[in-house]
Amino acid sequence: MYIIRGEPYRPGTCINLSEPDTEVGRASKDNSPDVAFSNIFISRKHLQIRREGEKAVLYDLGSRHGSEVNGVRVIPYAPYVLETNDRIELARGTAVLHFSYTTGEQTLEFDALRTEPERVESEAGHVTILWEKRECHIDGHKIPMSEKEFLLIQLLHQHINRLVTMAEIKSVVWHDRALGNDGLPDVTADEISALIYRIRKKYGKDAFRITAVRGNGYILEGDSYT
Repeated sequence: MYIIRGEPYRPGTCINLSEPDTEVGRASKDNSPDVAFSNIFISRKHLQIRREGEKAVLYDLGSRHGSEVNGVRVIPYAPYVLETNDRIELARGTAVLHFSYTTGEQTLEFDALRTEPERVESEAGHVTILWEKRECHIDGHKIPMSEKEFLLIQLLHQHINRLVTMAEIKSVVWHDRALGNDGLPDVTADEISALIYRIRKKYGKDAFRITAVRGNGYILEGDSYT
């Protein structure tokens, strides 16, 4: 695992997850996690990565400011199986980690990793969606919506604060995709996760508070958008 950002570590620091359990959190007089950050927004016991069989599984330990994998907030204490190139963020990007199962392939350009894509910071900002024009306005800044972004956000908004299943998302957002053996569009969970990751990067972390319910679907939390 590589640290992209997080004091007191230098960007590019490699952490070998050789133990069965690795605890990540904030260092204090009575707590010394395996990976210890100094920022106060990171909880003392923030998250844990466990070796379960051949996989590494991440658990958020009920941290105050949360954990995200690829831009999707992790449900506290729920298992999240990590894959190579997963991006882990603690406390809304206060610390950023890059996960990989192998070190040999990681001749990474950390200068490039540290360069964040341009985003609209919408924390405490006003979000307006012009559904007919397929435009999102954040604090007066107009952002055109791609077809899949529009379809997914519209679907989640229609069921705001309620679970939207993976099957519903596949049927609506990928309606033009060939059907698989289960009678649904042949779409992988990774494709859905990648779309949500792009939405969070493009519109800002707090424009759409999308929470993953592992293996079931997603919930858009908040109020209706005008």
